[in-house]
Amino acid sequence: MNIKKFSICLFLTLFIFIIDRVSKLYILNIADITGSVDIYISSYLNFYLIWNKGIAFGFFSFEENLIYHLITTLIIIITFIIIFIIIKTNDYRAYFLVFILGGSYGNLFDRIYYSSVPDFIDFHINDFHWFIFNVADIFITTGVFCLIFVEIFYKKNVNKQYE
Repeated sequence: MNIKKFSICLFLTLFIFIIDRVSKLYILNIADITGSVDIYISSYLNFYLIWNKGIAFGFFSFEENLIYHLITTLIIIITFIIIFIIIKTNDYRAYFLVFILGGSYGNLFDRIYYSSVPDFIDFHINDFHWFIFNVADIFITTGVFCLIFVEIFYKKNVNKQYE
């Protein structure tokens, strides 16, 4: 990995981590002052604080500490794998992985510091509510979707070259 790529990846990772931390600290500060967070933003968006002990969007939420620690350990291992892949990737896909890495650091910090992740963005249409999520989840999801999108179209281009 060259110094320019390393610097850009480090900056993006820290930027994503800081944006996530600031947003969570802002919501947690409101919760400390008012006792809860239930803020109406628009007919499609509210801020409503919940604590997530699971992984993305509350999946695999368990009360048992052993399972929680196993999931946290698995997330740490996956984070190291992502770092390794970023180092080995020599194209723009590394930056999509950085989105995932930055978001992962944000949520991993919370899992270790709070033993849970604060989620607060409640997107909904009428009575259909999507899972409540946070800024880190937005970056993780964006990175995953971009990688999927690139792989689908990259594979098509590679196949066309060999036809």
